[in-house]
Amino acid sequence: MREINVAEITENISDMCIEINHRLSDDMEKALYDALEKEESSTGKQVLSQLKKNLEIASEEMIPICQDTGMAIVFLEIGQDVHFIGGDLTDAVNNGVRRGYTEGYLRKSVVSDPILRENTKDNTPAVIHEKIVHGDGVKITLAPKGFGSENMSKLYMLKPSQGLEGVKKAILKAVKDAGPNACPPIVVGVGIGGDFEKCALIAKEALTREAGTHSNIAWVKELETEMLETINDLGIGPAGLGGKVTAMAVNINTYPTHIAGLPVAVNICCHVNRHITRCL
Repeated sequence: MREINVAEITENISDMCIEINHRLSDDMEKALYDALEKEESSTGKQVLSQLKKNLEIASEEMIPICQDTGMAIVFLEIGQDVHFIGGDLTDAVNNGVRRGYTEGYLRKSVVSDPILRENTKDNTPAVIHEKIVHGDGVKITLAPKGFGSENMSKLYMLKPSQGLEGVKKAILKAVKDAGPNACPPIVVGVGIGGDFEKCALIAKEALTREAGTHSNIAWVKELETEMLETINDLGIGPAGLGGKVTAMAVNINTYPTHIAGLPVAVNICCHVNRHITRCL
């Protein structure tokens, strides 16, 4: 049994909040630069060039990449041979978010009640997803999620008879409905299977997968490739001003489901698809 003091969780999450809000992950930076090369529209190229310059300024001057520094989404993969000491794990995660957003002077975007709307003033609580895995380590993935794109996400409870074509139509409808509101070029995370909440969770997880990689399931890989091409043929383009690059990646996760269901969740993220992982 390995003991880990929760203070390590707090310290790492604090650092991660600051780092990923100022410097885009390598995979997303590459995806943006590749988009600039692929874009054929002069307006689209201009938009992408401005986004590239924004990244450079943010990194050099330690200015947030986007004014919406997101709600902190935290995925924890916890080894079954880990024993946490020094306090409560949930408190440790939220303390890390609190410290990172306060010391990093990041925008606090969380309200304590969805109707009363009083700001918590420290961007807590985080949304925490925990998974028990083999081993004695802890894997932390932080994905601050802005709500311009989050608000454009959709969940569909399809009938099994709608099959793969129904899934394709659902993904395409979500992207079409989002249009310019999701701040394209976007990354599209898709969850297929499970139940109502599971498909949404795996869609969110899909956004943290490295852009440019594919599922190891053959039909899913084919669907990712096809949907990326189909979405980019819509002509929405960077900032919704027209062009070839509407999406930089389509990442799809699947999970077993019930004989009577075909849940599909489409979680859209803007070009600032922030995700960072550390292992303890």
